[in-house]
Amino acid sequence: MKYLVVIEQTDTGFSAYSPDLDGCVATGGTREELQAHMEEAIAFHLEGMREGGEDAPEPRSSSWYVDVPA
Repeated sequence: MKYLVVIEQTDTGFSAYSPDLDGCVATGGTREELQAHMEEAIAFHLEGMREGGEDAPEPRSSSWYVDVPA
């Protein structure tokens, strides 16, 4: 399955969350660090759900960019 991850730049690096996985977040000083942390966070989140008897949710989120005049 593929889950959408939203990345935001912060004053100290980057943060991310997945809209389909409530509470699944990560941070990192670089985008590369953030990506590694988020992949670990998603795996940990899904493992916890399975251990709690829950199924992994089907991905529902999508995204697109809107072009606007500058």
